[in-house]
Amino acid sequence: MPKRLLVVGSINLDLVASSKRIPLPGETVSGNTFNTFPGGKGANQAVAAGRLGAAVSMIGRIGNDAFGTQLRASLEAAGVDTKAVEVVPTSSGIALITTAEDGQNAIVVVPGANGELSPRELEKHLDVIREAGIILAQLEIPLETIEFLATISRRENIPLMLDPAPARELPASLLASVDWLTPNETETQTLLKRGGAELRSKDVEDAAKQLLKLGCRNVLLKLGDRGCYVALGTGERTLVPAHRVKAVDTTAAGDAFNGAFATALLRGSGAVASVKYAAAVAAISVTRHGAQPSMPTQAEVEAFFHDAQNA
Repeated sequence: MPKRLLVVGSINLDLVASSKRIPLPGETVSGNTFNTFPGGKGANQAVAAGRLGAAVSMIGRIGNDAFGTQLRASLEAAGVDTKAVEVVPTSSGIALITTAEDGQNAIVVVPGANGELSPRELEKHLDVIREAGIILAQLEIPLETIEFLATISRRENIPLMLDPAPARELPASLLASVDWLTPNETETQTLLKRGGAELRSKDVEDAAKQLLKLGCRNVLLKLGDRGCYVALGTGERTLVPAHRVKAVDTTAAGDAFNGAFATALLRGSGAVASVKYAAAVAAISVTRHGAQPSMPTQAEVEAFFHDAQNA
């Protein structure tokens, strides 16, 4: 049986308000629109891969509320197997998101049911984990669960891809179990215990080198509109540039990238080719509003490449 892609992580409902700009601390600004979208970094990555045609399973938690019903339906509509997505007697996770006209966003996440995903729950679903060819994880569920997942992935010899978001410092024992670490600039600075949210171009190579020294096997350093710096354990280094598109909403662009990268790897593509594919998926996603609704299909990605080659 072909290996599946497994996502272990958060499932949220995104409550999204748009305004001309992100408000400053203590400031109130007038908004333009309000929408609700299924989200959560874990669910976003699962939906991204499902839309691209990957065989995807998810382990997660939803609340016993109307949001939970909506969130499961969104996963299943993308072809995600939700047999390991269980209902718990609490509220579903939510994210309060403000988006600006320039495509930037500010996000506050309330875990809700996501906080109920414990190591014990992973043990209940070892059969699902053992079906996986790659495991995707993020940091919107308890850290102890992520650490236990890393232990399982190492024991079962299943590659683990970790999106270290939201940004936080991580134990060396966890990083040593990560095959693919995919931080953005802020997350990189946090992992390296440095100040600032941005990396100067001249510092990117050194930052990737320092991340590898933390113990992970390969690093994909996401640099927004500058692209993705690929640092492999083999010594290969390359910058894959981002596609030039008009961004309207950058929410979940990183999730689109991760889901697409894992999908390409499972299909047998090399690391750099997989990054190029993921960069295209992320580029399409930022031209659309919402998290999961922005994820493209395989046909749309193929059309994007075709148009880029003939531009």
